[in-house]
Amino acid sequence: MKAAPLYFLGIALFAGELRFERVFGPEVPTGRYKHPACITGFHNGDLYLVYYGGAGEYAVNTGVFGARLKKGETQWSRPKLLAHDPFRSVGNGVVWQAPDGVVWLFYVVRYGDTWSTSRIQGKISRDNGETWSDSFVVSDKQGMMVRNKPIVLETGAYMLPVYLETGQDTENVGPDSTSRFLVLNSKTKQWEERGIIRSKKGNIQPGVVQVAKDYLIAYCRRGGGYGKVSDGWTVRSESHDGGKTWSQGVDSKFRNPNSAIEFLKLKSGNLVLIFNDSMSSRTPLVAALSKDNDRTWSVQRNIAAEPKQSYAYPSAVQTADGKIHLVYTSDSRTVIHHAVFDEECVQSGK
Repeated sequence: MKAAPLYFLGIALFAGELRFERVFGPEVPTGRYKHPACITGFHNGDLYLVYYGGAGEYAVNTGVFGARLKKGETQWSRPKLLAHDPFRSVGNGVVWQAPDGVVWLFYVVRYGDTWSTSRIQGKISRDNGETWSDSFVVSDKQGMMVRNKPIVLETGAYMLPVYLETGQDTENVGPDSTSRFLVLNSKTKQWEERGIIRSKKGNIQPGVVQVAKDYLIAYCRRGGGYGKVSDGWTVRSESHDGGKTWSQGVDSKFRNPNSAIEFLKLKSGNLVLIFNDSMSSRTPLVAALSKDNDRTWSVQRNIAAEPKQSYAYPSAVQTADGKIHLVYTSDSRTVIHHAVFDEECVQSGK
C-alpha cells in the first residue's frame, strides 16, 4: 500500500514520484534573463527563491529578485526587486534562513567587465523575507563571489561557501581560481575567511557538507573553458579540521562541463549530488545518492535530460516533509523550473 500522499501545486505526490513546474520565463517583466535561481525553505513552510534578472549576464541594469510560494498555495508571488546597484551589475543571489529565523540574502556586485572584479554584499530579513535591511559588505576582496547556501557546522557556526574567480576571460575559469569558505563571527557579525581549495585547473562554486566531527567534504565546479574535453570532472576536496584547511582538489568520478553543482546532506544522513553528467553539455541534469558518507554512489537518476537543452545552476533544499525541492534554469537562461522529488525517486533510478 502506498503511503498517504503529500501535495505539490494541489496535486497528490506519492513517494518515488517526480513532478515539475515552470515558474518564470521571458514573459515575466524583470528582464528576459533569469539566472541563476536559488531556493530555500522558511520555518513557516513557505518556499522562497531568488534570481538575478535583466537584459543579459553582463548587462549593467540587473537586479536580484525574490518570489514566494506560500505553504499550501499553488501560485508563486510576483517577483520583487531585492537588490540593485544603479552603476554596476549584480548577480548570483543566494537566500538562506538560519536556525534563529534570520533570513540572509547574499549576492555579488561586479565592478568591471568580468566577474573577477566582483565583491560580495548581503542583506537580512527578520520577517521571513517580507522586508529587508540595507545592503552591507560581506567580502570586499576583488573576485570574491557566492553561489551556494551556507551550512550550520556541528559547533553551531555558520559556514558560507564562496569562491575567488580570477582572469579576464568571460569564457574560461582561470586555473588559479579557488573555492573558499567564510564563517560568521557571532560576536562581530563579520564573515571571516577559513580555508581554500586549490586544484590543477582551478575550481569554483563549492558545495559543502559535514559528515562527522571536523570532517567536511566539498564538491566544486571545475575550471577551464566550455569546449569538448576528455578530462572535465567535478573537483573534490575534504577537510579534517572543521574547514580550516583543505586537501588538494582532485578530479572526482563525476563529470562536469564547467557548470554549477548542488551538494546536500539529507535528513536521513544520506548525501545527494546534483550535477550535469557531461564534460561539454549542461544536459542531462542528474541526482546521485550516497548512503555511506561519499564512499560510494550506488544510484543516480535523470531529473531533466532533453539532449538539445541546457539545464543550469541547480539549487535544492529538503523541506520538513522530506521532499527535495530543486530549481534550475533552461532556454538560454530565460526560464526557471521547479522540480520536487524524494530519496525514493532517486533510488528508483528511472
